[in-house]
Amino acid sequence: MNRYETVFIMTPVLSEEQAAETVDKYKGIITSNGGNIVFEDSWGLKKLAYPIQKKTTGFYHLLEFQMDGEHIRAFETEFRRDERILRFLTTRMEKHHITYAESRRNKKATTKPTETEA
Repeated sequence: MNRYETVFIMTPVLSEEQAAETVDKYKGIITSNGGNIVFEDSWGLKKLAYPIQKKTTGFYHLLEFQMDGEHIRAFETEFRRDERILRFLTTRMEKHHITYAESRRNKKATTKPTETEA
């Protein structure tokens, strides 16, 4: 199985429940095709670099997962069909990319302030 990373942008008109439902849909597609989720991160509502479909903001979400390469095309087709998705990008992670992503997560986890520091 290969390791992939997908970042997708959801339309800002979704409620929090609808955004969570959309993310669960794609996580379900991954697991139903024999894959597993390695890491997930919600980046929240961010300003877009340029307007997409007359929208200037969007909900960003990152999924890092393992799945057979034969299922990626069907996975991306679901993004294209979903009107809640503004943009998406899926990349296959090479060994250096995996190492960098793990070190970035570990660095982020160690630099978060604890409740006593905040």
